[in-house]
Amino acid sequence: MLKEAKRFLQYLRVEKNASDLTVKSYKEDLEALAEYLFDLYDGRVPAPSEVTTVQLRGYVAAMHEAGYARSTVARRLASLRSFYRFGLRERWTDENPAKPLRNPKGGRKLPYFLTTDEVGELLIAPPEHDPFGMRDRAMLETMYSAGLRVSEIVGMNLGDLSLAEGLVRVRGKGKRERFAPLGSYAVNAIRTWFIPRKELLTGMMDVLGRERPVAKRSRAAKISSSTLPADTPLFLNKFGGRLTTRSVARMLEKYLNQTGLDARTTPHTLRHTFATHLLNNGADIRSVQELLGHKSLITTQIYTHLTTENLIQIYNKAHPRAN
Repeated sequence: MLKEAKRFLQYLRVEKNASDLTVKSYKEDLEALAEYLFDLYDGRVPAPSEVTTVQLRGYVAAMHEAGYARSTVARRLASLRSFYRFGLRERWTDENPAKPLRNPKGGRKLPYFLTTDEVGELLIAPPEHDPFGMRDRAMLETMYSAGLRVSEIVGMNLGDLSLAEGLVRVRGKGKRERFAPLGSYAVNAIRTWFIPRKELLTGMMDVLGRERPVAKRSRAAKISSSTLPADTPLFLNKFGGRLTTRSVARMLEKYLNQTGLDARTTPHTLRHTFATHLLNNGADIRSVQELLGHKSLITTQIYTHLTTENLIQIYNKAHPRAN
């Protein structure tokens, strides 16, 4: 199976043009199955053609017993179906044993989101006069303003910005690109992050024609302002390199501790909050789908829940005998 899995991952990269994160997810799903089969087959990983539907049902049952979320089980089953479809095409298997398996039933959990007051409290938590506080505020404002995934915010480059128009180019899942609007608070926070700090940063010219802070230890600082590449990261760590998704999560945890906001809050919560606030304030679902970069409207429909307060307001306004 390991040889076939390697060919399948190569197919995803080359023919399907799948993103690195997508390939990584498929790889992890196949590795999880290989580990299960290794124990089942007494210390060897069988060829894909040896695996039966009954054995895969046992794998699904083991995942349920281990407490895996329904969404995780469903994703792994989808990965297996794709893997075996590729196997049928390549003729190293005669059937798809994963095809008869059904995804686990159960409704989708409503996404957790912050209230307007809570998100406002979070956005003002980073200190105004600290370089990294300015960076953190700009990141949080941008994530909430544009409804970005954490991978999208860390992947943002100088060349993606069009602050005069209030737009940013976003590279989303599946290497799909979209333009997202930036509100005035986010634009101003980004501009503030561009202000130089002598004790930390070296001046460089950015797309606005102003000095942009870059850490002294950054290799980018050696580049002249006139040759600053468009793929220079917008948000930098203390070494002048690109931030990681984990570093963004740690940054958020720090401000959650300071403000006392719910510890369930993650970087993705800001994306949930963005979508929920738009829908609760009258945005249509197809517009929100475009803003989020969702391929399917079904994915966006999870955000169509409304707060109790909004439901009562709508009821009182719409029902002829409400008052």
